[in-house]
Amino acid sequence: MTDDKQFEAAAVENAAAGKGGLSQEELDELVASSDTGGRSPAGAVGKFMVAVALIWSLFQLWIASPFPFMFGFGVFNDTEARSFHLAFALLLAFTAYPAARTPVQLFLGVGVPIILTILFIYGAKEGVPIWWIPIPGIALIAAILLGSPKDHIPLWEWGLAVVGALSALYLYVYYDDISGRVGAPILQDYVVAVIGLLLLLEATRRALGPALMIVATVFLVYTFLGALMPGIIAHKGNNLSEVVNHQWITTEGVFGIALGVSTSFVFLFVLFGSLLDKAGAGNYFIQVAFSLMGHMRGGPAKAAVVSSAMTGLISGSSIANVVTTGTFTIPLMKRVGFSSEKAGAVEVASSVNGQIMPPVMGAAAFLMVEYVGIPYFEVVKAAFVPAVISYIALVYIVHLEAMKAGMEGLPRAVAPKPLVAWLISTSFTIAAICALSFAVYFLMGWMRPAFGESASYVVFVLLVAVYIGLLWIASREEPLRMEDPNAPVTSLPLPGPTIRSGLHFLLPVVVLIWALMIDRLSPGLSAFWAASFMIFILITQRPLTAILRGEGQMAAAISAGFKDLLDGLVAGARNMIGIGIATATAGIIVGSVSQTGVGSALADVVEVLSGGNIMAILILTAILSLILGMGLPTTANYIVVSALLAPVIVTLGQQNGLIVPLIAVHLFVFYFGIMADVTPPVGLASFAAAAVSGGDPIRTGVVAFFYSLRTAALPFLFIFNTDLLLINVGWGQGMLVFVVATVAMLLFAAATQGWFLTRNKAYETIALLLIAFTLFRPGFWMDMVAPPFQDVEPALIEQAAMETAVGQNLRLEVSGLNAVGDPVTFTALLPVGEGDTGADRLFASGLEYMINGDEVVIDNVTFGSPAAEAGFDWDQKIEVVRKPVSQPSKYWMFIPALVLLAFVVMLQRGRAARLQPEAA
Repeated sequence: MTDDKQFEAAAVENAAAGKGGLSQEELDELVASSDTGGRSPAGAVGKFMVAVALIWSLFQLWIASPFPFMFGFGVFNDTEARSFHLAFALLLAFTAYPAARTPVQLFLGVGVPIILTILFIYGAKEGVPIWWIPIPGIALIAAILLGSPKDHIPLWEWGLAVVGALSALYLYVYYDDISGRVGAPILQDYVVAVIGLLLLLEATRRALGPALMIVATVFLVYTFLGALMPGIIAHKGNNLSEVVNHQWITTEGVFGIALGVSTSFVFLFVLFGSLLDKAGAGNYFIQVAFSLMGHMRGGPAKAAVVSSAMTGLISGSSIANVVTTGTFTIPLMKRVGFSSEKAGAVEVASSVNGQIMPPVMGAAAFLMVEYVGIPYFEVVKAAFVPAVISYIALVYIVHLEAMKAGMEGLPRAVAPKPLVAWLISTSFTIAAICALSFAVYFLMGWMRPAFGESASYVVFVLLVAVYIGLLWIASREEPLRMEDPNAPVTSLPLPGPTIRSGLHFLLPVVVLIWALMIDRLSPGLSAFWAASFMIFILITQRPLTAILRGEGQMAAAISAGFKDLLDGLVAGARNMIGIGIATATAGIIVGSVSQTGVGSALADVVEVLSGGNIMAILILTAILSLILGMGLPTTANYIVVSALLAPVIVTLGQQNGLIVPLIAVHLFVFYFGIMADVTPPVGLASFAAAAVSGGDPIRTGVVAFFYSLRTAALPFLFIFNTDLLLINVGWGQGMLVFVVATVAMLLFAAATQGWFLTRNKAYETIALLLIAFTLFRPGFWMDMVAPPFQDVEPALIEQAAMETAVGQNLRLEVSGLNAVGDPVTFTALLPVGEGDTGADRLFASGLEYMINGDEVVIDNVTFGSPAAEAGFDWDQKIEVVRKPVSQPSKYWMFIPALVLLAFVVMLQRGRAARLQPEAA
């Protein structure tokens, strides 16, 4: 029986006995088996694994810090650092994760090495000996068949771990030699690459399950056997020399961008989250949310949403998020009236949404920086509004569920303030926070020129002073403890003391966000300083609290602080095993895409299936993202779907007149990729929540999917209305976009839940959907009333350029051949440059052309110009020219939408008033 099936069976048994879901010990084991590894041996072996994890964390902190350059030693280039990163991950993957021995897992464990061995022999060209190729595969199969016990590490698995680590370190040890023979691998390179690929896929099976292993194997098969594929996806096929060179010896495959991002950024953010959790921040977030929202209708469910959002800020795993917050919130949700499935579904929906929450976004934010090529600040800005309004809508969905069932909240700890007093105190608090933020901002701006190179030390002293002050405030309150959710709740914790007891936990988060968003430091350096401050907090938190409380026992407090630090460093490394393996294996897929050109073939397949209809293209891409994302962790999920499907939308969108910023495309495929964690039958987060609640995992997944419809709708909306991503939007318009989008998302949630002020009639649901759509996309209706562009004859392009304001875009549809000689037709925007004539303006934009009667043919495109960036090329024919025309503000469309909303409100209020006496 697999671990998942064992946990599911135990949950059902406990539920039948009236105990709810799994015990805490079983839940910890569930998280370990999926995120950190199921083996934790005692004795010397256990100490060795702790030492390796600790060294890995210290190594990552060292290479992220400025110290190597300050002291002049321990400097590693990107390729060398990636080599060490993967070596640590492989060593710990084989020691921490026992291999599952279910029939399917065993079949894959034996079948994949056989398939790859056959491919390697098939791809070996003349001059490459093949006698040695079966040996690594046979040895791996023998090790798998010998077994993989959970209570100890057998000798053959030590062999796999050491050989795997050495194969990854090969690029570091022989870096200079490899640099001198790029593209011409020797026998030694072949052997190491073959062994490395086999062991990497086996490590993937252990740490991540079969999904990613199967996908990577399929792409390797496609790489070798391209000539045998159906015509639409066929390619010439690659031999062993090309695959070895591309996948292992260079940085195009396994050691590519994905592993580089994991090495440079992701590890430090995961480590920061682990340190924050060990300090007690995870429990603090849960308790704060519970104290603030537990008294509301469906309060524990609302607390689950808010705590999952806060935990999502630091968590890179939706499963860990489910178990961390769900063990406390799911039993409380069931107590106030939620069924096991609905309680689990709320936790799933909120935890999966944690992966779209800036600033970390399950580590995908840092990958987007590399793949999209924009600053980190722009990625976070684009992701902010969709993530926040999605969470607000989930809180509203919980409220609607509570309204339907007539639920009440838990008893308050104190009597509520009068509304006026509450508004005054809330306004004062917000004003104080804003004033403090501005004061800090201007103080920092003054300190740098005033103190010069010493400014960093002054900032650190001030930060420590604030930390000690907040810790003094916390010491005046009772320490937070994780309450037993199954115990009777007589009252909620007091909000004030609960918030004050952990304010110092917010300081490292502030440091991180400040470094990222204000100082605009690199993500790696920002995470280093935040993690360093977190290390300082872990070491000093207990001793300082003991002093401030007058408790004594300093030696025990100092020892406990260092133990927390050690546990946090080790937990951070173990949490990274799966991510390190996932990014390396995803590199195989990315390498195959770049080596075979399958991206363009996939675009052809989608175009044929969609018939060129843009909505059909987006729906097919969304479905493919869901399928490819099944069973994959967030990081690998994004790498796979962005490598395969983002170019599909860009290419086909341009060909069909849809011009979308690249960040919108990447967010589109990312959103649907992570929806796979919800969607049955594979939804891993749904299985984890069902294990906590004791509910049925499939029904939990189905309910969670309906709760997540708002998350599925958002990508279709921001693809067409990029205002939601705050692209080219000022502060005032940004605030309007946020408010209107929030209202629209709440109305969409009310429509999908069938309840607004009371139960919806069918026509009211349709009206609410129409209103929500109009608020989200007012331009859709305005473009129908007053089109934003006017068609002109191509021969009149100079006149169109002259009539267009400088900086505005001409919309050009062109046809011809692309850079590789394939026929293309696409639409692109050309910003109009400055000039006295239309021809001068087009030349300033980088476009030179010839006009022959009614035909306009591009004669030259200036390198690096706006025309070159738009994708125009020599000898392409301009088919259509569209110039912008004045258009009424699209926001006028809000008026009929709000009138219709008022009508729906009037209908529902009248019906609700009539139903209340009947219910009484």
